[in-house]
Amino acid sequence: MVRKVLPVANPKLRERSRAVGKVDKKVLSVVKDLKETLSLQKDPEGVGLAAPQIGKLLRIFVMLDAGELKAVINPEIINISQQKAGKLKKGEIMEGCLSLPHYYGPLKRPKKITIKYLNEEGNEKIEDFVGFTAQIVQHEIDHLNGILFIDRLLENKKPLYKLVGDEWEEMELT
Repeated sequence: MVRKVLPVANPKLRERSRAVGKVDKKVLSVVKDLKETLSLQKDPEGVGLAAPQIGKLLRIFVMLDAGELKAVINPEIINISQQKAGKLKKGEIMEGCLSLPHYYGPLKRPKKITIKYLNEEGNEKIEDFVGFTAQIVQHEIDHLNGILFIDRLLENKKPLYKLVGDEWEEMELT
């Protein structure tokens, strides 16, 4: 079922999600809802969606990986590189969030991350993510911990921009 994506002001987005005990029908229902909701996001399009964003405080997210929607359940960070992702040719990677549509900020996150997680079949996986997919994983894990990308912008003293048409307008972030 397609769910409403909670806006950034919703207090549920500030809560830490709880781990899933086992991958059962309830968990798979949340995964299905996340996939359906993410796949219908068009303005803006999304590349990841965490369970708290649809009001479910569970450690689950889905992400676009190599053109497929992948479910990640109970992710645990095993290793994270010290090297930050670089710049694109025309500037830094602009990170955004479906809970704050059309707002973006230049966040440099670690370039590589290794996580342990459960897949939809309940099998444990260990996987490396590099570059943009590493950024997606870190953004979604932040959601599971009640952290928003605007918090990362503030701690890194980076600006927040609103995309209006083809123009970037810098916004006050306090």
